Amino acid sequence: MIIQGFRSYRDQTIIEPFSPKHNVIVGRNGSGKSNFFYAIQFVLSDEFSHMRPEQRQALLHEGTGPRVISAFVEIIFDNSDNRIPIDKDEVVLRRVIGSKKDQYFLDKKMVTKTDVMNLLESAGFSRSNPYYIVKQGKINQMATAPDSHRLKLLREVAGTKVYDERKEESKGILVETEGKREKINDLLKYIEERLDTLESEKEELKEYQKWDRMRRSLDYTIHDHELRDTRRKLEELQEKRDNSGANTTKLRDGQQEANDKVKSINKDLKELKGRMQAMLEEKDGLSSENQDLTKRKAKLELNMKDIQDEMEGNQNTRNKAEIELQKVNDKINKTQEQLESIIPLYEEQRDREETTQQQLGISEQRRKELYAKQGRGNQFQSTNDRDNWIKKELKSLNKAIKDKEEQV
Repeated sequence: MIIQGFRSYRDQTIIEPFSPKHNVIVGRNGSGKSNFFYAIQFVLSDEFSHMRPEQRQALLHEGTGPRVISAFVEIIFDNSDNRIPIDKDEVVLRRVIGSKKDQYFLDKKMVTKTDVMNLLESAGFSRSNPYYIVKQGKINQMATAPDSHRLKLLREVAGTKVYDERKEESKGILVETEGKREKINDLLKYIEERLDTLESEKEELKEYQKWDRMRRSLDYTIHDHELRDTRRKLEELQEKRDNSGANTTKLRDGQQEANDKVKSINKDLKELKGRMQAMLEEKDGLSSENQDLTKRKAKLELNMKDIQDEMEGNQNTRNKAEIELQKVNDKINKTQEQLESIIPLYEEQRDREETTQQQLGISEQRRKELYAKQGRGNQFQSTNDRDNWIKKELKSLNKAIKDKEEQV
């Protein structure tokens, strides 16, 4: 087993070798025995699933030093008997937990939790009833359990539960497949009925095409007769048109002469209208220009008056600003003199503070060395003395941290 960051195991801890028969874990209270068994449950059982954020945080190591953000427990199985259905002599299973995510790795490859649990159950590990982790009172509970419960445990030990679950899944798939088969049969029946309908429609279509060909032949015959009649009438109209062509030519010549005269008169009229329009536009332009010049003259006169008033006001403002500037310069000179007199005192006080801090650090280090020499047994006469000493140490450390932060 390899544990790191899990509960009381901050640094990476490798626990080996294990005996193939029996192993005994001994140690003082608080040495990590319970956490060792929790680490085994963490990887192999279903007890540490669906955890809230605070429960996840409780599994991470909490102590002095930097905060632990993730932890992992890795178990290396001896698979020489091929109990785990993987063709390897050693199988490495690791579970990594953080403040938000939880991951499983099998031989350094990420896998899902379902895959891991199915693999363990096929090897005889039960997640719902972990018989390989015997807690206090478990033996008595197993001895007094009914035969059905013991039979269930034996089936889980033998690794047959996973096959029962797969059997139930297969039954569900068979039921679903049967339903799909019935739907397919219904669909085939509908298709056969549709084919019969289409066959009858096919015969009707053949009959329709036969009569449609006959109809189109009749339409063509009728159209041919109508076309011949139309061509004959068109030839007659062409003869009449040729006879009336001479009269039409005379009338067209007279119309052309009249049109030429009308065009000449319209051209002269258009030129006269253009001249008249130009003169009117010139008149409007001169009137508008005269009005604009009058407005600009009045505006310039008003602007000149405003500029004169503004120049007088700016001169007064400038005089006031020069007086105010002189006052500010005098105040700056006085303040600069006061600052120059205070700087030496400030530097002296700062040097004294640094010296005092150095002496305080040396004294604190000396006090710690004296306490270390004195020894734990002689230092504390009672629990209250120990607690008071711890509170003073915490206060001193907090003060030192605060001083360092202020210096930074």
